[in-house]
Amino acid sequence: MKNKILILIAVISSFYVTELSAQQDAQYTQYMYNTLSINPAYAGSRDGLSALLLYRTQWVGLDGAPDTGTFNIHSPFGDEQNVGLGLSVVNDRIGPTQETYFDVSFSYSINTSEDGRLSFGLNGGGSLLDIKYSELSTYNNGDVLLQSDIDNKFSPQIGAGVYYRNADKWYLGLSVPNILETKYFDDASLSQASERMHFYLMGGYVFDINQDLKLKPAFLVKQVSGSPLQADVTANALYKDKFTFGLAYRWDAAVSGLLGYQVSESLMLGFGYDREVTDLGQTKFDAGSFEVFLRFEPRDLTKILSPRFF
Repeated sequence: MKNKILILIAVISSFYVTELSAQQDAQYTQYMYNTLSINPAYAGSRDGLSALLLYRTQWVGLDGAPDTGTFNIHSPFGDEQNVGLGLSVVNDRIGPTQETYFDVSFSYSINTSEDGRLSFGLNGGGSLLDIKYSELSTYNNGDVLLQSDIDNKFSPQIGAGVYYRNADKWYLGLSVPNILETKYFDDASLSQASERMHFYLMGGYVFDINQDLKLKPAFLVKQVSGSPLQADVTANALYKDKFTFGLAYRWDAAVSGLLGYQVSESLMLGFGYDREVTDLGQTKFDAGSFEVFLRFEPRDLTKILSPRFF
């Protein structure tokens, strides 16, 4: 079982004229706090400066398992605050590969009613890919593809999205973070890997149970060509605008628990844990997946009559 993921990558990479296609974007359980990473139209929607640090380690105990670090910051601008600008940086590592994504987001919002607000977003940037073939234990030392590493291979990225919110009650978003198909190896290589368009559909609704308790069911559906449809369903509760707790289910993949605490008027701390429901989760090699995030929003929440739960 040693280095199972690294060996799998080596075997796949050594296939003759192989094209790889799968779910490629970073996986998040707490996507509801990290919306800017998947939808540029979300930029500026928090009604003030909002910055997030998130770290995820997946399938703990399995060599070469995914490891993701995320930073994003965004804010509205203008007298009517109808323009949003944001920056997102994601570092995703799996086995001998590491890819860093960076992009700038722009959004423009229009009021569709007294409570409704529709935002259109664009993002542009790129990614840097590193593959350390030298870290693999290969069975064929003469494989041409594995003779040299790939360092900082740049690929451009352009994406778009729409996001609608109705006051502090519900939201709905649709996005494609990258509309460009990137081929990491040219036709002369023994192998090809293509990054495909990822489509995201997300939404949620906030129920006021009583004066102290709010309940928010939410969903995120992801689709990429060549990979099965993936759906996350989440139910979060907010108590006294301080404590957040919830459960999530990733269809045929994992169950999750979520906790959050509003440390101060500006700082929120969150934690998530996933447990696989697949065969992998039944082995001793997977101790689950962990996420932790810190969100900083420098404003006085006591002056906001009803803080938004999304």
